[in-house]
Amino acid sequence: MDHRDVRAAWDDVAAAYADARDPDGSDAALIDDLLAELPPDPLVVDAGCGDGARTLANLPPDAVGVDFSRAGLDLAAETVDSRLLQGDMLSLPVRTDAADAVTAYHAVFHVDRERHADVYTEFARVLRPGGLLLATLPGGRYETVRRGWMGGRMYFSTPGREETLSRLREAGFDEIRTETATDPLGSSTEFVFARRAP
Repeated sequence: MDHRDVRAAWDDVAAAYADARDPDGSDAALIDDLLAELPPDPLVVDAGCGDGARTLANLPPDAVGVDFSRAGLDLAAETVDSRLLQGDMLSLPVRTDAADAVTAYHAVFHVDRERHADVYTEFARVLRPGGLLLATLPGGRYETVRRGWMGGRMYFSTPGREETLSRLREAGFDEIRTETATDPLGSSTEFVFARRAP
């Protein structure tokens, strides 16, 4: 799918996805582990925040939610007090070295897998040296449009687990570790913690 088509697809399914997801799954609890490693009053950027229930609701109030779907941001505005910006993971509207952490839950795999390296490089750009990334780690290697997903259609694209870890290292991340947790729809998925190298 074209990037603009993915945005339109998210606008179409944002409300259905927000209604279907469980805001209290164990992937939300991973944010506590992240915050425990950050300085007081951290700046956290949530890339692909959507309605914010899974991430922004559990982050400090000064967190910044970024999403390219206007419908997702409108839903987030109803439930969280975070700063919300419409933008793209390939070009985040955040200054260089500004963030203590970036979260990206179930988001990067909606970008063409050939551009994932660019996404991780962009995450590294906005993180200060030593800053942390917490992101979904896709297990399989696939590229597909799922028709009927949340009553619409959605694009998914990943290069697989090992290639993702390799791309993170190439983007300047180290101290990489993984955790398994439940995803918004009740399945298990792997997450990666990674630190931007000094």
